[in-house]
Amino acid sequence: VQLQASGGGLVQPGGSLRLSCAASGTIYSINAMGWHRQAPGKQRELVAIISKSGRINYADFVKGRFTISRDNAKNTVYLQMNSLKPEDTAVYFCYGGIRDSRQLRFDDYWGQGTLVTVSS
Repeated sequence: VQLQASGGGLVQPGGSLRLSCAASGTIYSINAMGWHRQAPGKQRELVAIISKSGRINYADFVKGRFTISRDNAKNTVYLQMNSLKPEDTAVYFCYGGIRDSRQLRFDDYWGQGTLVTVSS
């Protein structure tokens, strides 16, 4: 099982980006999926998380600006980021609580990270 994130890049303040993260491999089931981020010199922090049924939680600092969604048929989670600020600059990591079809438990899987830089 692996997660592949994409969509990062350089954007001006006030701009938008859309991140995608697709899970692949011997997947039996996926529970929650989400995004964390880590800025230089800071700890990794939760950005948003979405359950299999669609229940969503956002960090306060992205409410009203970011939207998380998922396509269960494609095992993919998205993060639409609008009104980006320089302080949103970070490496964004996708996450999935996934049960490998060869296992009887759910484990946490992380994508490789995609860099988002907000700068003029």
